[in-house]
Amino acid sequence: MSVVPAVAAPVFRGRIGCDVRSGHYAVPHRYRLHLAPADPGCLGVAVTHSLLGLDATLPLTVLPALPDTPDGGYAVLRPLYEASAHLYAGPAAAPVLSDGWTGRIVSTHVPDILRDLALRFRGDGPELLPVARQDEIRAVADLCTHSIHAAAQRAGELGLDATAAHRDPLTVLVSALGSLERRLTRRPYVLGDAPTAADVTVWVTLVQLDTVHRWHLDAAAMERVADHPALWAYAGRLAALPAFGRHLDVDGLLAHHRAHCRGREAAGAAMRIVDWAAARG
Repeated sequence: MSVVPAVAAPVFRGRIGCDVRSGHYAVPHRYRLHLAPADPGCLGVAVTHSLLGLDATLPLTVLPALPDTPDGGYAVLRPLYEASAHLYAGPAAAPVLSDGWTGRIVSTHVPDILRDLALRFRGDGPELLPVARQDEIRAVADLCTHSIHAAAQRAGELGLDATAAHRDPLTVLVSALGSLERRLTRRPYVLGDAPTAADVTVWVTLVQLDTVHRWHLDAAAMERVADHPALWAYAGRLAALPAFGRHLDVDGLLAHHRAHCRGREAAGAAMRIVDWAAARG
């Protein structure tokens, strides 16, 4: 359906430790994030950064939706990559967590960055990775990756007018949305009364589903996707929160997608479930 955009392979996998013995340890103003929120991975990091209230502790540089170098990278990040890896030849892509003391990259790996923000830089925000809920948070992330994102891509590739076997991805997708719907009819957040990392993952996944994947699903499929009122009300409610909505740029998301997508457009493109601009308020 689409061509995956050029991104940096996660060759930089440094971690933030607990104290000075770890090399990279949490110090206010030492590190900087470089993010392009039009990319879903970067959007999740940006939301996490805001939820934790880290603006004054860990500065954030927001990059344009579209890379500005032919290899799919950003010219402004090139010095960091070249300082961090001798003769680095790949794209200088976001996200990047960099160390201002050394002028080098700590990490480009989204899961590690998210975890270190939540565990090492927690400011006055919520506890996004409570120890007792981490297995559940991983399970929700797996559901979003395989049963929503991947299933939506597969359903868009196959179309919905072929054999019963070809309808399986849509069945997987709708079943996954139904499991989240049941959670959110009983509670305000995915795991209870307070936001966790699971909510960041689910919200970014729903944004992608309603702004990007819908271009490749037909109207019947989108009707089934939309038939989860608690889930989509939750998505709009979170978009109204500054930590979520401030980073949401639907035009940027679409530009980022269209720059790489080679898939066909289907009838579902006309159906947007959430008015994201209005939700941001």
